[in-house]
Amino acid sequence: MCGWCYGAAPLLQAARQIDGLSIVLHGGGMMTGSNRRQVSAALRNYVMQHDHRIAAMTGQVFGDDYFNGLLLDTTATFDSEPPITAILAADAVSGQGLELLERIQQAHYVEGRRVADLAVLRDLAVAVGMEPTQFDRAFAELSGATTQAHIARSRSLLTQVGGQGFPTFALQRGERIEVLDTGRFLGQTEAWKAVLSR
Repeated sequence: MCGWCYGAAPLLQAARQIDGLSIVLHGGGMMTGSNRRQVSAALRNYVMQHDHRIAAMTGQVFGDDYFNGLLLDTTATFDSEPPITAILAADAVSGQGLELLERIQQAHYVEGRRVADLAVLRDLAVAVGMEPTQFDRAFAELSGATTQAHIARSRSLLTQVGGQGFPTFALQRGERIEVLDTGRFLGQTEAWKAVLSR
């Protein structure tokens, strides 16, 4: 549910190409609990100004079905918790959390789908190769308190490393953790890979 995280998706994809680099996702739950948002004209106006800026800086595509579909659907709710649970489930079942994250971002920002709905999340999980019954079982086991505990740990880690919001990329070598200046690498994946490879 974070446009800047979607804008940074090419950096995550580039990082996946580096041999020996292990990627661990930490869902911060930006739109959970009291921060969940019903789609409204105010929300649409707020996010669209940022999304246009993100698209210009990163080259990421925001689809018409998102801008003129989902962002006009006042029956839709933006809630980060179900997608986080789905990604945790994908990781637990088949180690496909990164693949599902990418598919969820595409579904939301390009296709304008309701990625807080379990039926949509199940479809997306199947699209990345998961078996629906296994996904459903893992989603049920990890939802609620388990996902909320994951979010709390993620936020604690964000504070611990000195991160300033979403997305934050931190590189750990041994015991040393370095927060990377993601903003200066948006749209520059080769320079980003060079920094991660050093």
